[in-house]
Amino acid sequence: MKVLHVPFCFYPDPAGGTEVYVKSLCDALRLLGLEVVVAAPAEQNAFYSYENILVRRYAIASQIDDVSAIYGLGDAEAAANFAHILDDEKPDIVHLHALTRGVSVLVAREAKRRGIPVVLTYHTPTVSCPRGTLLRWGSEVCDGHLLPGRCTRCKLNDLGLSRAVSAAISLVPPSVGKQLGRWGKSGSLWTGLRMPELVRLRQNTFFAMAEEADRIVALCEWTRALLTLNGVSKEKVTLCRHGLLSTLYSESAASEFVSPNKGQLRLAFLGRVDSSKGIHVILEALSNQRAITLDVYGTLQAGGEAYQRKLLELIGSRSHIRFLPPIANVQVIPLLREYDALVVPSQVLETGPLVVLEAFAAGIPVIGSNLGGIAELVQQEVNGLLVEPASSISAWQNTIQRLVDDADLRTRLRQGIEPPRTMATVADEMRQLYTSMHQPSANHA
Repeated sequence: MKVLHVPFCFYPDPAGGTEVYVKSLCDALRLLGLEVVVAAPAEQNAFYSYENILVRRYAIASQIDDVSAIYGLGDAEAAANFAHILDDEKPDIVHLHALTRGVSVLVAREAKRRGIPVVLTYHTPTVSCPRGTLLRWGSEVCDGHLLPGRCTRCKLNDLGLSRAVSAAISLVPPSVGKQLGRWGKSGSLWTGLRMPELVRLRQNTFFAMAEEADRIVALCEWTRALLTLNGVSKEKVTLCRHGLLSTLYSESAASEFVSPNKGQLRLAFLGRVDSSKGIHVILEALSNQRAITLDVYGTLQAGGEAYQRKLLELIGSRSHIRFLPPIANVQVIPLLREYDALVVPSQVLETGPLVVLEAFAAGIPVIGSNLGGIAELVQQEVNGLLVEPASSISAWQNTIQRLVDDADLRTRLRQGIEPPRTMATVADEMRQLYTSMHQPSANHA
């Protein structure tokens, strides 16, 4: 069986958690005897091999004529280029790992036109949430129910408008936005006035993708709940949690570890350089706590340059905080064993993140936001500590200080860590899913 995986981007581009997941899943599926190919949008068509995985890149349009192209069914040029890959590779399954103008409804329809079943994995809130965070007004956890008026107000607020102004503009009929688009109006003012139209367009795009996909994979419980809340049939949704390709786990790691002296703490952060990851929260919390060291291994992707400059300004001359280059996946777990804890201060709902599992594989606890997948993986006072996402900086300071002051707590948290789920298990579950869809008698509805 041949499976074509379609993420937002792929190596050697700077990769985030989704791309790490796709690479690990491909490796595990190959060990089970499946043939895998990766296709990802790019500036131009390309064909290469990355660590023995065939990679096809398909070009997206270099320019968009209207902002609605970002919210709609997808890039027609990208879909046409993707169609050539389908004809060349003839996969049995197409597995989408994003919903963007490059990995789009039009792309899914090219597969369905050829009778190829489609799987969609919901990796991040950007799949359904116009704001991209599933945090109402930037602070309140949202249930993810796609309601045009509510979502429009929240998106406008994300653009910097007050709640009152957002509420007023949300009443603008979508037909007005369409007319402004036909007139070619652009810029922040016109985009704001068009937001009722654009949010509805994006929501309809999500519903269209949910209809085209034969199966949707939820990586955690909150995602499954969101999908069913928005009308996706329970039969179509499969819960398949994250896993690691190789845990390198040692059950004796906690007992062998010798904690540093009281008052010392070594922390690490690994992830994308993006405000949604909350790196600034930890930097502010540690600004005056020089007994604590923090190493930030940040992956810089397009659009993250301004945020990185902000982080470097926050760090300034503080020697106890270091901003370091990202490291290879195979080095993550051995590296994390050198630290006392991993910090995961995400400000959005995560479906993992994988780095939490990597911390557990290394035998170290996690200090994370009490949100989404983090809250499903980290058990308070058992294998880590949770902080409410809307808490003040002092709440993070107090939580971290507990680990500084209480070496016994660090030991207890280490002893509470269990071996994380492996990608071998994930791949086996995915193989079963693919097989059920590939059988001619299978119900693809």
